[in-house]
Amino acid sequence: MNRPLQSLTNKDKETPAYLKLASILVSLISGVYILFVLRETLIPLAFSVLLAILLHPVCVWLEHRRVPRIAAILLSILVLIIVISILLYVVTLQIGSFAEELPRITEKAEIILDQTLTMGERYLSLSRSQQVTEAKKYLVDMLTEGRAFLLNTLVTTTGAISTFILLPLYVFFFLLYRDFFRRFFYKSIAAVPNEDLNALLKKIYEVIQSYLSGLFLVIIIVGILNSIGLLILGVPHAIFFGFLAGFLILIPYIGILIGSLFPALLSIVTMDSYWYAVGVIGVMSFVQFLEGNFITPNIVGSKVSVNPMAAIVALFLGGQLWGLSGLILALPVTAILKVILDTIPSLEPYGFLLGEPVHEIEEDKAEELQKIVEQKEVHKKRYRNYRNRPRKKPEGQPANQPNKNI
Repeated sequence: MNRPLQSLTNKDKETPAYLKLASILVSLISGVYILFVLRETLIPLAFSVLLAILLHPVCVWLEHRRVPRIAAILLSILVLIIVISILLYVVTLQIGSFAEELPRITEKAEIILDQTLTMGERYLSLSRSQQVTEAKKYLVDMLTEGRAFLLNTLVTTTGAISTFILLPLYVFFFLLYRDFFRRFFYKSIAAVPNEDLNALLKKIYEVIQSYLSGLFLVIIIVGILNSIGLLILGVPHAIFFGFLAGFLILIPYIGILIGSLFPALLSIVTMDSYWYAVGVIGVMSFVQFLEGNFITPNIVGSKVSVNPMAAIVALFLGGQLWGLSGLILALPVTAILKVILDTIPSLEPYGFLLGEPVHEIEEDKAEELQKIVEQKEVHKKRYRNYRNRPRKKPEGQPANQPNKNI
């Protein structure tokens, strides 16, 4: 655990328990409300902080080679943009090759529809016109109910895209003024020594770096597992679809649908049996189950020192508050919150609750053992001081005459 900030101890002792609890509840409710209302502004800023921390080592490396800070920042952002552009270009090429299969998919869909109508006539005693009428009715009802949801999603997505255009600008200023922001923390928390603040900021920096590396590792593992499953089934473009589903694991509920829809349709066209499409959905659903319950909580959760249960709860809460962006930001924010809670004596138990049980218990035992060792050293020192202190001479005995009784 981090060393608690001793400057906060006296304030905690002076504040009554009920006032402290009331202030915590009011602050929590107000904070959640502010986060929800200002989400369009705060989400890009949060992602900018993550990207700035991701690019910080590159900037430092360039600055050590005597590249000016502004030039180093611009080069770092340019490298990031180039990498993202290359990935988008590869995805576009793959989608273009997949689009060539659309005529065959359409033809296959017409055959499936005709077979479905024939089965309806044979087993349900419904004419084709009745089936088409009922299908149109359900389709209209579904579109009517989903119209508001689609419009809301479109407005939200458009606003998010227009806001995320400012990301490079935010990242530039975060990297340019990083020393200035550090000085701001020094001045705003003047009661805490700068050494403790430096340790806290360093810990937060390491947590975010660990989260980004852990998230990248999860995407790689999920992409490999999906690709292996699709290759075993013999689905074309298996590696592309496998890693596409790996990137889509961040989308809640519909991520697995989007990730498995395209390879399933492709397997219907290229394979002889419909069971291959069922196998594609089954493989990706199983990988999604492993990712949500084992891979992400253990890999990313362990990287940020958050136990799997707290990681899962944080993912759900982040998704409800900020949607997809909340899912991406949930774990690093939870890890940063744990670091801050560990530094405040009165809130340290809550930081302990968020941590990994084995890791936290080992640290507690190490601290208890260290205290026992320190107490033994104190007792030994007191005993040595007692043995080495000067003895008093008996009364009436000359100072230069030795004591025969010793």
